[in-house]
Amino acid sequence: MRAVVQRVSRAKVAVNGWIAGEIGLGLLVLLGLGRDDGESDVTYVAEKIAGLRIFEDSEGKMNRSVVDVGGSVLAVSQFTLYGDVRRGKRPSFDDAAPPEAARRLYELFVERIRAAGLRCETGRFQEMMQVELVNEGPVTILLDSRKAF
Repeated sequence: MRAVVQRVSRAKVAVNGWIAGEIGLGLLVLLGLGRDDGESDVTYVAEKIAGLRIFEDSEGKMNRSVVDVGGSVLAVSQFTLYGDVRRGKRPSFDDAAPPEAARRLYELFVERIRAAGLRCETGRFQEMMQVELVNEGPVTILLDSRKAF
């Protein structure tokens, strides 16, 4: 499971001009599900995201989590995080989870984030979406449940 986590002052995702999810202060999470991912990957990434200390404290140090600052999460499924371009210029998505498995894990991720006490908005699975955000910092963190990076 891979995630691109961005600290935002606001973010929203729209589908066909309709706002599917919108948050203020918090984290925009672009989430990619891999072919071999399971519930343990979801648990690892959800717990890591809820506890990431990437918000500033009173001294300007990144010491606070999204939970600490009362922020929210906007979770957007993005299978292209598994695009492999090592053998050419057109991405291969062979390592991405099939849609049925990916949907189940994506929904489980949202449940785990909400169980951590966070408000979690979502995009729409398998839809063409437009994502807007204001990245504060900018702060962007890459996560991989297999700890590839």
